[in-house]
Amino acid sequence: MKFTYFHLMPFDGLPEDFAQKHRSVWVDIDPRLMDVRRIHHLYNDYLDELEHAARTGFDAIGVNEHHSNAYGLMSSPNMMAASLARRTADTDAKILVMGDAVPLYNPPIRIAEELAMLDVISGGRLITGFPLGSSQDTNYAYGIKPATVRERYYEGFELILKAWQSQEVFSHNGRYTKLRYVNPWPKPLQQPHPPIWVPGSGSLETMDFAIQRGFPFFFLSYFGTEFSGSMLRRFWERAEAAGVDDNPYRVGMFQPILVADTDEEAERLYADHVKYFYRRCTHTYPGFAEAPGYKSVESLAAVLPPPGAKSTARPDSFRAARDYEWADFINLGIIIAGSPSTVREKLEHLSATNRIGNWIALMHIGDMPREKAMNNIELFATKVKPGLSGVFSQYEHHWWPKPIPGFEPARVAPVEVAAR
Repeated sequence: MKFTYFHLMPFDGLPEDFAQKHRSVWVDIDPRLMDVRRIHHLYNDYLDELEHAARTGFDAIGVNEHHSNAYGLMSSPNMMAASLARRTADTDAKILVMGDAVPLYNPPIRIAEELAMLDVISGGRLITGFPLGSSQDTNYAYGIKPATVRERYYEGFELILKAWQSQEVFSHNGRYTKLRYVNPWPKPLQQPHPPIWVPGSGSLETMDFAIQRGFPFFFLSYFGTEFSGSMLRRFWERAEAAGVDDNPYRVGMFQPILVADTDEEAERLYADHVKYFYRRCTHTYPGFAEAPGYKSVESLAAVLPPPGAKSTARPDSFRAARDYEWADFINLGIIIAGSPSTVREKLEHLSATNRIGNWIALMHIGDMPREKAMNNIELFATKVKPGLSGVFSQYEHHWWPKPIPGFEPARVAPVEVAAR
């Protein structure tokens, strides 16, 4: 299995009564809550954590994109990845950008250019993840019409792919982008392009896109093992119907993971930070969650409670989690937490049950201080990961950066200035 240390980079200064006095953490959050001086320190702490994960043996480190919110402060994942590309040059850790939300870029050729630069700078360590983009980001923060989001995604994706692979200058005459000359310099170091992963939160169209194009599907879930399991079963059913093999590296899972010396110690160390995340960082006005037209009728039906269900609440809603205590988060599988053996056993069971070959580990959650995050990273890398890395070793990971024949990476070291 492959493990990526993933970061949301949340703001840790939301007041205790945030959910009572403020409508939403996303889109129209009060700018007066912003402490830019504090964010300066957070950015640097968070980059430290990512670099530490690269050096302790995580297979990859990951960043992503969100806008107008305190849930995740990375409006530009490529800026963060550029810093990490240099600072982790002495490691073999891959850099996952999951990612640039294609419909938000006009023209999307900008994504092709910046990701190619990152692949070249990093020496071919880039993994690209192309999300559709949340409704909060695409429809409300950036004003993209909901019914056009997926069309923009498909058109932009094809343009990026062609720009990376074409050996000729070409023109693009699309519905949303028109370019007389497409000729990005440089192209990616990895040919024909860096590995592509497709993240999604339950839309059937996203699953089908990944299956049809031969890319792995990564499920982004905060809502527990029952819901995530049902979504992954849908993926595997659709993959089987399409005649696709069951290589577990076709699937990845985003999962909060918290490790301590004992199960009891995990609660003492992390419970307050989990509550901060689910009670403040995810407090989003329901009207921003999914603009009409953002999700198809078929995909909406897939996440709605079935007829006759005891609860009428959607299983992919954050609202219920606001009242959860530590035991609820554990029992529902919303978080995987405890001693190294507890965490390892749960991950192994879920991997076998759902054929998950890739884990995107969210190990800094909410207002967790740097020291706790570093400890979590260290415990996972030294006491959990070694017992799991060999799982599914009989399968080939077709979607992972490979050594580039004949390529000698640059030596990256502090510049020595000779005394005058």
